[in-house]
Amino acid sequence: MQTFNIHEAKTHLSRLIEKASKGEPFIIAKAGKPLVKVMPLNAPDTSQMKRLGFMSGQINVPEDFDQMESVEIKQLFDGSI
Repeated sequence: MQTFNIHEAKTHLSRLIEKASKGEPFIIAKAGKPLVKVMPLNAPDTSQMKRLGFMSGQINVPEDFDQMESVEIKQLFDGSI
């Protein structure tokens, strides 16, 4: 991965951004110390974004789900198993 100082990055910013958007990330440094890494941003399409309730009606939760295996769990905590 290539490293560019701030002045060089400012001078060639358009070219460097174009390369980064095609999958060639680079680092910008100040006085030889790396400061930031520039890489492409892969934002998902709005159709692919997660949404609340997307599996509504596809999962069956038992009525007693909050009590399932409660005896065994209690025994594990009590150390009686």
